[in-house]
Amino acid sequence: MKTFKLKWIVFITPLVFLSCKSVHTEITIPANPEIIWSVLTDASGYKAWNPVLVPIEGDLREGEKLKYQMTQPDGKQSEVMARVKKMVELKELNQSGGIPGILTFDHKWLLEPVNEGTRVTQHEEYRGIWVWFWDASWVEPAYRKANEALRDRVAHLKKNGQK
Repeated sequence: MKTFKLKWIVFITPLVFLSCKSVHTEITIPANPEIIWSVLTDASGYKAWNPVLVPIEGDLREGEKLKYQMTQPDGKQSEVMARVKKMVELKELNQSGGIPGILTFDHKWLLEPVNEGTRVTQHEEYRGIWVWFWDASWVEPAYRKANEALRDRVAHLKKNGQK
């Protein structure tokens, strides 16, 4: 019996550490990084524009924990806990969460000035054994919608001279 358990541990351990999926989306928004950053770091404003993740508890500050309401395309909602790992003003907002070994995420919003405005990238990596079983096909299209909603929110704020 001991040998059987050891074989399972030897088999499963690499799966936990080598399992990885990622999602990558980009959009160029005709605005400077300052206005985009102000929208991304205003947790209370997410409900006005973000169709996927809306903070319901916590602040977007490095080291802080947040609770999000996540909405999938089919309308199913769930709560997701995240921790703000890193914030580099006007450049990067990095959050992570999940259950280590089972399923974790590392999500980044990246801002890069370009001639046309600001390139906004969302990049998220998933790790853990559940990566093998989880259908993440809905995430990339949902993040593209979030990018478009961010673009529209920034355009609305610029038009109304609010930021």
